[in-house]
Amino acid sequence: MLALFAILLLIYGYSFLKGSDLFSNERTFYVSYDNVAGLTVSAPVTINGYVVGQVNKIEFENDLGGLLVTFSINKDFNFSKNSIVRIYSTSVIGGNALAIIPEIDKDSIALDGDTLNGEIEKGMLESLTSGLKPLENRMYTTLSGLDSLLSSFNSVLNEDTKNNLKAAINSLTKTMYSFEDTASDLNSLLKENKPKLDSTFSYLETTSGNLAVFSDSLTQIDINTMATNLETTLESFNSIMNKFNSGEGSIGKLINDENLYGNLEAASKELEELLRDLKENPKRYVHISVFGKKAKEYEPNDSNNK
Repeated sequence: MLALFAILLLIYGYSFLKGSDLFSNERTFYVSYDNVAGLTVSAPVTINGYVVGQVNKIEFENDLGGLLVTFSINKDFNFSKNSIVRIYSTSVIGGNALAIIPEIDKDSIALDGDTLNGEIEKGMLESLTSGLKPLENRMYTTLSGLDSLLSSFNSVLNEDTKNNLKAAINSLTKTMYSFEDTASDLNSLLKENKPKLDSTFSYLETTSGNLAVFSDSLTQIDINTMATNLETTLESFNSIMNKFNSGEGSIGKLINDENLYGNLEAASKELEELLRDLKENPKRYVHISVFGKKAKEYEPNDSNNK
């Protein structure tokens, strides 16, 4: 009894792992197709859109490539052997499924293990082909453009162009090496002058602080009052200059009196002649006589006459 129970438990477990239940009213059917259109195992089986089972197995039926689909139904719904099992597309992403188009005939009920008639939904293959057609056209256009691009690239990339490219790459390599040397020299220069740079930046910081203080001082100055005072000063200066120009006051008369200028010029000439005569004839103006000699009379010379 224990051995028999173990065997039954093993059979039940194996059937359960296969997706079937020994104690259910599940029925298995078969259907043949030339093309399953991407149908897969575990795809749903429906009747009027209601899921009543699933696809259990898909295998080759003969050497010509015919396919035998095995599916099971776990719902108690009777239909005729003349019913059609149609492969249809559930959605673009959902894949394909089996739909039983039931024929109700009580004299020809489909039994467990029967083979039913199969078909593919009309237009499904055509729709798949039409959906792939634009992609095919785009791929063809892309490949054509790529072929043209490669042809143009090959025509441009001749021997001279290859040599020029090699020369350009060599020049670029030399430039990179030169840039590395320059960067190394610059790093060395920065390291050597780091104390000077630090002191310079410190000085700039101090200077900027002083400028900030100076700007704060400038903001505290009353610019309006200063401008008013400057304007008043300029007006006073203009008034004084107007008086000078009009001849008012002593300085104005001195500046604007032409007779005074002429008299000063004549006096200056007479003083110059007096000094010249004093230098040439000092005895005429200073007479010193020890023995009481009489001084000579003044005789004008030619230069004085002139």
